[in-house]
Amino acid sequence: MKRGLDYRISRVLDLGITGYPLRIRRRLKMLNALAVLIAIASAAYAVSYAMTDMHAYRWVIAVNLGLVAMAFGVPLMHRVSDILAGLVIAGTEFAALFGLVALLGRDSGIQLNFIIGAVAGFLILGLDHLALSIGAVIVCLALHIAAWFLFPAGIVAVDPGFLAQLYVSSALTAFGLSAGVAYYAFRLAERAEAETERLLRNILPGSIVERLRENADEPIAEAFPVASILFSDIQGFVSLSKRLGPERTVALLNEMMRRFDALADRHGVEKIKTIGDAYMAAAGVPEPVADHADRLAKMALDMLAEKDAVADRFGVTIPMRIGLASGPVMAGIIGTRKFSYDVWGDAVNLAARLEATGEPGRVQLSPEARLALTAFDCEPRSEIDIKGMGPVETWLLLRRPAAA
Repeated sequence: MKRGLDYRISRVLDLGITGYPLRIRRRLKMLNALAVLIAIASAAYAVSYAMTDMHAYRWVIAVNLGLVAMAFGVPLMHRVSDILAGLVIAGTEFAALFGLVALLGRDSGIQLNFIIGAVAGFLILGLDHLALSIGAVIVCLALHIAAWFLFPAGIVAVDPGFLAQLYVSSALTAFGLSAGVAYYAFRLAERAEAETERLLRNILPGSIVERLRENADEPIAEAFPVASILFSDIQGFVSLSKRLGPERTVALLNEMMRRFDALADRHGVEKIKTIGDAYMAAAGVPEPVADHADRLAKMALDMLAEKDAVADRFGVTIPMRIGLASGPVMAGIIGTRKFSYDVWGDAVNLAARLEATGEPGRVQLSPEARLALTAFDCEPRSEIDIKGMGPVETWLLLRRPAAA
């Protein structure tokens, strides 16, 4: 029930804002929210005046119904310009409120609604039109003061008891609209912050996000005495992509990488990056862990299983190789624009070489990675001449963990 109500409210607040950039859409949503509040308050006033004395208050009723009509037209104005609705709301409200004070007098308290302009001026026009926003605030202040001094009594004779009711309702409306608009503005700001937070945490490790928040200008780079690195790659990917075509290739990669990302979350592993069909992950950075090699070994075997599931779904064979190495590494933020968290060091280079010289469907390990494992059996492969490192004894990870 609540979800259905939230959906209907969201649909109303989204009226007329399609096609605008996100930042402008947020402001237009707040304008729509303000228009809804204006329509509800003005309709309630019109009914109240009509029930009291429709003939005596006919002009007051007409003004309030005019405000309701204006509020309903706000979404249509968005389609003309992102600023039109704000200008119309400001102009209509200013004229209507001033006219109502003239009709009912200052004891009605209607001039209190001009105080809302201190908030609404920026809301309805935005910071992109700062001069107009400040101008709206100044006009509200001027009209509030002018209404007080110009209309000690109104044109329409009003019962003192009804005037007291009007003052209370005007105060409630002013406070209610101000609070409602402020609440919705903060709610949108919190949602925007949450979206930014989610996006940052999709790009960077959580602990790195916190450090950036605390010291945005401080370089982030640190050394880790031991960690494990994983590289995976599809052998013959170019020919495979030619057979699949662009759309199916992207669909296959997206499905496979989504599954790998889920594995990284499950095993407590940090995804570093993808480059085409290659996937790089690390364990033990940025938070050191004792079982870094075991985590990546479990993930590597699960990656092979998930790869086979994706291959079956697309009706192809995916010969994937995985290399896993352990050792000291350095990690940190590279660059100042479109930056990313990266890892480098001999262990990183070795993991990449182990992947490139590995066997399809197998996980090739460095000696350090094999020694760091505590829950898996391995079988020796042979010495492999690694470019820049010379002969390196390598091992192949078995698909089953060692018996407990």
